[in-house]
Amino acid sequence: MSMKEVYEKKLQAKLDEWNADIDKLKARADSAEADIQLEYYKKIEELRSQQDSARKKLEELKASSDDAWEDLKAGIDSAWDSLSGSIKSAFSRFK
Repeated sequence: MSMKEVYEKKLQAKLDEWNADIDKLKARADSAEADIQLEYYKKIEELRSQQDSARKKLEELKASSDDAWEDLKAGIDSAWDSLSGSIKSAFSRFK
């Protein structure tokens, strides 16, 4: 298995994990009081948007050649770090 394939699998696993985390936030939002629900849903919408961007970066990586994927890595890592920070922030904000 190439380094690119290993990296792709790692990123896909993280996307799947974040999807589950966002679903947990949605479950919390569904059972929250009405005034707090709006905040939850707004944050969830932001997280889904970031997740879609990260998913698109992963698709770009998958479509790239074995030689070119290293050039995409920095941008992908940045998107992943941003989404990770946003999810952690949401969980600490909505305990």
